[in-house]
Amino acid sequence: MRVDGNPRMGTGHLMRCMSLAQGWRSIGGDVSFICAEITPALEARLLIEGFSTHRLSAKPGTCEDVYQTLAIVRDLRASAFNPKASATWIVVDGYQFDADFQWAIKAAGSRLLVFDDFGHAAHYSADIVLNQNLNADENLYANREPYTLLLLGAHYILLRQQFFAYRDRKREIRPLVRRVLVTLGGSDPDNVTSKVIEALDGWDIEAKLVIGGSNPHLETLGTDVRRSKFAVELVVDANNMPELMTWADVAITAGGTTAWELAFMGVPMLVVLIAATQRNFVASIGAAQLAHITSPDRIAESLPAFLSNTDDRRQMSLRGQKLVDGYGVERVVAAVAEQTVKLAP
Repeated sequence: MRVDGNPRMGTGHLMRCMSLAQGWRSIGGDVSFICAEITPALEARLLIEGFSTHRLSAKPGTCEDVYQTLAIVRDLRASAFNPKASATWIVVDGYQFDADFQWAIKAAGSRLLVFDDFGHAAHYSADIVLNQNLNADENLYANREPYTLLLLGAHYILLRQQFFAYRDRKREIRPLVRRVLVTLGGSDPDNVTSKVIEALDGWDIEAKLVIGGSNPHLETLGTDVRRSKFAVELVVDANNMPELMTWADVAITAGGTTAWELAFMGVPMLVVLIAATQRNFVASIGAAQLAHITSPDRIAESLPAFLSNTDDRRQMSLRGQKLVDGYGVERVVAAVAEQTVKLAP
């Protein structure tokens, strides 16, 4: 898995790679992570999950990145006890991995899976392109190799294994919202969480604020929590997100991996657009009526309509659970395994 995670780019790329890694390991595969940029908290998370991490000194997305990545892969192959180690895939996730990066990986003879969100590369030479967004369309990848397999749409949404126990579980939507989960990504570089705290002041609610260990605003948020006029708990590096989502009546979140988890759990959500790279994603889930959409400066004025309309929240919950069934990992792993056989020398 060639993926990075830091306060600037957030943790979503790495978390969905971890979901796929868990799935591949479940069928007996070995997985290692290769990172040029990763926070100590994320590296510790991978270690807890049982995945090794290998560090690069290269600037992400460069020719030197390719060279160092391939060198690490060769070393892993040489040291593997698995006789199937020759069937190695390199998985890349990040907007820094462009057409040249893909071509170089393929030219070295490796199988390649690329996570993609909006067709950012000029050409796709990967064996598999995975885009799990609602607006994923084959036309985004008109410039691709004839052999490139496209896995597009919500059918392939990846969830971590800890969510699997909640498949087919129905959610009760209470008329009165009392419990609010706030989770704006692993880093939240612009500290939108503080704006949410300010917007919630005056509401008769209880809130849990979930932030990542790479969040640079921990001290400020601690002060905001102490000054708040409602019951609020700050949770750092939560490892029990399904339980927190079960606890919540609603959630305030950002566009990305967590929104898919909330949809799967049937949690009505107010989604805040906090990054330009999330624009297409946020627009698509808004159009599908999976969430109320707002901006960081309009959170307070968006809350009344979101919190007061019980039927709207109930329909939002039903749509989310219908769309995200929790079996995306199995589908992607099956596709990779099938391609492995097809591409065998």
